[in-house]
Amino acid sequence: MIRLFKHYVPHAVLMLGLVDAALLLLSAEAGWAVRAYQIGMDMPPVTDRLPQLLSFATALQVSLVAVGAYGVGSFLSLRFAAARLAVAVALGVLFLSTLYFMLPSISFWRSNLLYSMVFACVSLVSVRALLGRLLGGETFRRRVVVLGAGRRAAQIRELAMQPGANFIAAGFVAMGEPTQAVPDAVPRGAITNLGAYVTDLRASEVVLALEERRNALPLGDLLRVRTAGVQVCEISTFLERETGRIDLASVSPSWLIFSDGFASGRMISSVVKRAFDIVASLLLLVLTLPLMLLAALAIKLESKGPALYRQRRVGLYNQAFDILKLRSMRVDAEVAGKAQWAAKDDPRVTRVGRFIRKVRIDELPQTWTVLKGEMSFVGPRPERPHFVNELEQQLPYYAERHMVKPGITGWAQINYPYGASVEDARHKLEYDLYYAKNYSPFLDLLILLQTLRVVLWPSGAR
Repeated sequence: MIRLFKHYVPHAVLMLGLVDAALLLLSAEAGWAVRAYQIGMDMPPVTDRLPQLLSFATALQVSLVAVGAYGVGSFLSLRFAAARLAVAVALGVLFLSTLYFMLPSISFWRSNLLYSMVFACVSLVSVRALLGRLLGGETFRRRVVVLGAGRRAAQIRELAMQPGANFIAAGFVAMGEPTQAVPDAVPRGAITNLGAYVTDLRASEVVLALEERRNALPLGDLLRVRTAGVQVCEISTFLERETGRIDLASVSPSWLIFSDGFASGRMISSVVKRAFDIVASLLLLVLTLPLMLLAALAIKLESKGPALYRQRRVGLYNQAFDILKLRSMRVDAEVAGKAQWAAKDDPRVTRVGRFIRKVRIDELPQTWTVLKGEMSFVGPRPERPHFVNELEQQLPYYAERHMVKPGITGWAQINYPYGASVEDARHKLEYDLYYAKNYSPFLDLLILLQTLRVVLWPSGAR
């Protein structure tokens, strides 16, 4: 993987993105050339239409990211890829139409845009048909050797077997664990030279997955492997990179303390983030006010009670604040005000409430909370005080998620379906810790774009 602005991007995804960018530029130029040929116009130098070409390519590339066109499914299924590409191109053209209306000096002719869109659709689908299996196959996967044969090593094996895995578990070395969870692991005593063994397996990385590290680190083995030119990685770092989350089962306080991340020098990023929150929340409040009024009217017509309600949540540095939401449940949803987890097909949710939850309309009033500065657009989802007290007792490092400002959308929300249990909270915490550790404006932008995918293809909304 390649690390861009603290976030890990698979080589195959980066390569496909670069190929797409080139194809989109070529599609824009081809559309222009076809129309010029039809009307008998001489082709001016390409520099004269560079703004048009770049605007077309950028808009469609952003749309591809937003609809999840670089997800695992795009490498494994041409049908899945084609469906996402069609939506991305349609969204890109809608965005371009708006952009060209506001900036006519960089606009394509409508006929140029049509031809370019057709060329883009054909070329993007074709490249996935030709390269999809190759990019998603073993060619671009790293080969790793795992030192360990216990529960943690078995976890790596399971991860390697998942569709779209970015690595191949080339071998496992049993390091004398009392309980062996990988039956075909080779005993360390049967390997004369570990460096040569790793080289023979063509491995580029060794992952340390011991169950007990105190006084058990095979320093001689690790030194031999490292001097052979092979990278050595601790399991917590390996899982963070491969899964986009911090695995609570393997992480230790010392790893969190000494690993990179949680940078304090975020003054410029924080200023940019706050400025974006103010501008975007003001704009969103103005644009969505009619939609919120319609939703509020529908709520009032269906059930008695207020259309809006306030709910206490825990935010930055454990400070409590109130959020505003459009009411999606009956007014008697919580007896005596006692907090309850939402359940699948929750009977307390009204018909209007079910719809506005699916498309996230119920979250729109929270833009006022963002404008006030108590929340951001991107960050861990703020939880209710009752649940926070409960989860801090049951989940390690839960309090650390409150070291960043909570958000309407976040890394956990786009990677894990709606959770309504302690186990769900555990999985979401792993993503929240990854965000807190690796925060950057780039990751914020990626989350904001990918939120569109969650809205278009909702998963687990309750």
